[in-house]
Amino acid sequence: MSSYFTDLAQQYIDGDWRPGTGSWDIIDFNPYDNEKLASITIATADEVDAAYRAAERAQKRWAATNPYARRAVFEKALKLVEEREREITEAIIAELGGTHLKAAFELHLAKEFLREAVHLALRPEGRIIPSPVDGKENRVYRVPVGVVGVISPFNFPFLLSLKSVAPALALGNGVVLKPHQNTPIVGGTLIGKIFEDAGLPGGLLNVVVTDIAEIGDAFLEHPVPKVISFTGSDQVGRHVATVCASHFKRSVLELGGNSALVVLDDADIDYAVDAAVFSRYVHQGQVCMAANRVLVDRSVAEEFTAKFVAKVRSLKVGDPSDPETIIGPVINSQQADALTAVVEQALAEGATALVRGTATDNLVEPSVLTGIPAGSALLKREVFGPVAFLIPFDGEEEAVRVVNDTPYGLSGAVHTGNVERGVRFAQRIDTGMFHVNDGTVHDEPIVPFGGEKHSGVGRLNGEAMLDAFTTQKWISVQHGRSGFPF
Repeated sequence: MSSYFTDLAQQYIDGDWRPGTGSWDIIDFNPYDNEKLASITIATADEVDAAYRAAERAQKRWAATNPYARRAVFEKALKLVEEREREITEAIIAELGGTHLKAAFELHLAKEFLREAVHLALRPEGRIIPSPVDGKENRVYRVPVGVVGVISPFNFPFLLSLKSVAPALALGNGVVLKPHQNTPIVGGTLIGKIFEDAGLPGGLLNVVVTDIAEIGDAFLEHPVPKVISFTGSDQVGRHVATVCASHFKRSVLELGGNSALVVLDDADIDYAVDAAVFSRYVHQGQVCMAANRVLVDRSVAEEFTAKFVAKVRSLKVGDPSDPETIIGPVINSQQADALTAVVEQALAEGATALVRGTATDNLVEPSVLTGIPAGSALLKREVFGPVAFLIPFDGEEEAVRVVNDTPYGLSGAVHTGNVERGVRFAQRIDTGMFHVNDGTVHDEPIVPFGGEKHSGVGRLNGEAMLDAFTTQKWISVQHGRSGFPF
């Protein structure tokens, strides 16, 4: 077992590793075998304050540091991730129940985002804008916001913490990171350790492992952070946005989804099956971009369904440390129970189970359901687990209507033998992202990532990071003399 779980079971505040002073501990469990990995005494509101104040103190000097010097920290962090890949993989498997395949996927993307952070340090550019006033020069500077608070989720905690932490730091900000309680090491203190070893000055990145039962809204309401970057459910995102707005903070919200993968009548069926199974079942379906709904033109539904069901039945379920395993455990018993309830509700409403998986502790086998009534609430919500809804449709118009009939708008995909037909279809879907002849689960460092409707506000990646973690400052210079009316 990785030593991370004993060495990093602490708070990381102002460059120091210290225990929390809360009255209770967060127990970090392996979701597959319920082994206790670590016990972390939670941070209090006072420690949240100490973390934000440390970031505030350190940020001014960091922002004034030559961006070429800042860049070196991210080059070293990338090298450390590459050197420690085996240990990080073990930690992902143990703490998340992620499979080897999932760990490799997450680490690959994490390294790509660190590579982009290296370049991001040099990206901010100023502008000189003309003025209607004679002799005046308008300079617009791109400057760090100051301090960013980051709240990360449990499903891809290493990637999704780094995805905000690294760009915010690269652009000259300080950061306080609050990882999810189920993934405090991989999503939190492990990242603190990597940046500490990479030479990031103490105090710039702080990690607080805590719970709203202890701190309430202190992380959001604190006067120091100017931006809160939150990845998680739309229910919590709504609260984050409300609190931030009431305190004049910006929020960047990457929230849930109810994505659809659509198979048109001219699709390559075998390829569409592969894309759909991956899009629904990668990391046990615990992915915001996962294909909750698989829509198939009725003319090809019989062939697609038979091949889809056969492939789902072939997925190996079990111990995530086994390299052959495709479906490991979901994150905790609440998730497992919720997924069992989804299947039971669908069947009670008249759906048919083409595959009905059973649940043993946190190990939830895949299910495939069809015949869900069109008005079912299940079709409009996010299902965070290995349950697929197969939905036949008659023609593109019906497909577009069904895909858009959800409060979410994150990702999606369409399969067709005509690429431009696919693009025209994609343009009619109310999502932030959509893919032609591919899966629904994609992320790339320089492409804007984010959703519409309840799937979020704002974008991350590439140029969007500048909008997220910097602000613009206008400084005018009057080289002559202004005239004043009095």
